[in-house]
Amino acid sequence: MSADIRSRFTGKVVLVTGAGGGIGRAVALRFAAEGARVAVNDINQPAVQAVVDEITAAGGAALATPADVSAREAVEAMFARVEAELGYVDVLYNNAGLIDTTRHFLEADEAWWDRIIGVNLKSVFLCSHRAAGVMARRRRGVIISTSSGGATRAHRGNVAYDATKGGIEAMTRAMALDLAPYGVRVNGVVPGFINTYGLSEAQLRERAQTVPLGRYGVAEDMTGAALFLASDDAAYITGQFISVDGGVLVQQRSANVDTFPVEGFPVVDADLA
Repeated sequence: MSADIRSRFTGKVVLVTGAGGGIGRAVALRFAAEGARVAVNDINQPAVQAVVDEITAAGGAALATPADVSAREAVEAMFARVEAELGYVDVLYNNAGLIDTTRHFLEADEAWWDRIIGVNLKSVFLCSHRAAGVMARRRRGVIISTSSGGATRAHRGNVAYDATKGGIEAMTRAMALDLAPYGVRVNGVVPGFINTYGLSEAQLRERAQTVPLGRYGVAEDMTGAALFLASDDAAYITGQFISVDGGVLVQQRSANVDTFPVEGFPVVDADLA
């Protein structure tokens, strides 16, 4: 790796939400390794501090910013602290989100819906709106969000989750248009089967059967696309999503495994005429 690539984010401030583990952690570490000052956010404070410690131990610069990004007051306080201690945010990476959300639609309730919408979708609005206000005045900045294949297709038992990801993609396109005249770019990444769940090797091998490249992804697979979109190499790209999925979304086939098979659906008696 050339010195230029290693230092391409030197002097930049990057805020990564949901960075206590998985994709967010990997992205935060990669930005720090390439010179950025990284604000590490997650609702899990010990996880945030562990990532910050990992960055600083490697010689990088990081700030722990634990906060519930579904709450406006917490988002405002987080950005104010980042600006005071690191500087204005150059890159916002919206990664915070609930993934353990499976519930059949017939068993759904309002509290389930509201929580998933709040964490997965409202947080993207709140953080993006706060970041964009400053970016627009500075006439530069990048906003990146994590979507899902569920934005354009569907997962069984994930009506709320898929709705949030579809919302993220629609928001991204609309924000890209609204913010382009101010020099702010808005894009996203679409993970495929990324192993952040702690599955067994047998489960991983089974699910990898649906991946054309023949393996499951790891969190580090997501970092190249994220940093490309944040870099000057993507200076003429906005309103777009890059799929990092081993080819899953381009294939025309029925999945031979499913995280929520029909056998798990609720039994509904046919007793109404």
